[in-house]
Formats: sequence, structure tokens, C-alpha cells
Amino acid sequence: MAKQEQEQDQEQEQDSVDRHLAGWGEELPKVDMTVEGIVDRIHKVSHFIKRSMEQTLAEFGLSWGEWGVLGTRRRGGPPYRLSPGELAEHHELSTGAMTTRLDRVEESGLVRRLAHPDDRRGILVELTDEGHRRWEASFDAQAEKEALMTRAALDEDEKRRLNDLLRRLALAYERNLPAKAKREKP
Repeated sequence: MAKQEQEQDQEQEQDSVDRHLAGWGEELPKVDMTVEGIVDRIHKVSHFIKRSMEQTLAEFGLSWGEWGVLGTRRRGGPPYRLSPGELAEHHELSTGAMTTRLDRVEESGLVRRLAHPDDRRGILVELTDEGHRRWEASFDAQAEKEALMTRAALDEDEKRRLNDLLRRLALAYERNLPAKAKREKP
């Protein structure tokens, strides 16, 4: 079957969101069902990605919080160190909650605490080689799952266009957030 014919078949095929919205169209005539479809599909895809990520994290023996701490350190680049306070601030956690999280990842051998070279009372948290390895392996595994799914549904031009459209939508929401919510967003 030619690509154009496949696309037409997929466009005519109804998904669970179409079926859900069909019941609301007559009940809520003032609501734009196209907008509702966009929002519902974004929510549904987000749910699928979250479930996939939870499976990946379980495969690598990590929780969301632990994965986030390792990723924050990895993203920061060499020497892959931050203070517990900086980590707590980045993850919007209390210092006590961050200490508990750091205890778990340190016990797993994924980070180590080091004396701060410029502050005798301070410490820095550094990724271990195992922390690098496990975070990168889990990231790569999840990225491959996401790429497989995306390649199954979209060609390169469609991926670029969808990314552009979602960026525009995200920017519109970000610009219209109240000032307090802007300060609190991750």
C-alpha cells in the first residue's frame, strides 16, 4: 500500500478519543471538540510515555526521583557535582527530602558525597561510574522505545512539524501562566 493510502486509512480510523468525544458533541455544543481532541490525545500520549518510562525505570532498579537526581547531575556536565541544597532546589524538594533521596542513591553506589573544596562544612554530590552507566543505559533504553513508537507513526517531516506545533502550543501556555505558576514550574 502506498504511503498516501496508508495515511488516508489512518486518518479515517477512529481512536478511543474520537469515540469518547462523539458522545460529548451533542451534549456540549459550545465546546470545540477539535480542541478537546488535541488535549485528550496529548494527555493519552503522555500517559503512555509515563507508563513506558516506569517500566524502563523498574528494569534498571530506579525510581523517578533517583533517576531525576542522576539526570540532573549528568546534564550538568563535568565534574558532575552539585551540593545537596542545589539539587533540592532544582527538584523543588526540602533539604530533608533530598537527603533521604541521596541516601538511597548513595547506598546503591550511584553517587558519592565529597567534601566541598571551598567550604569546610559543605559537601558535593558526584555521580559514580555506575551512576553514569545506569542513568545512560536507562535513558538510552527509554529513548529507543520512544523512537520506535514515533517512527511507526510519523515520517521525518511529520516529526519535525509535530514538534514545531507542540512547541507553539507549549509557548502559548507558558506565556499565559500566572506569575506564581511560572516561578514554580520545573
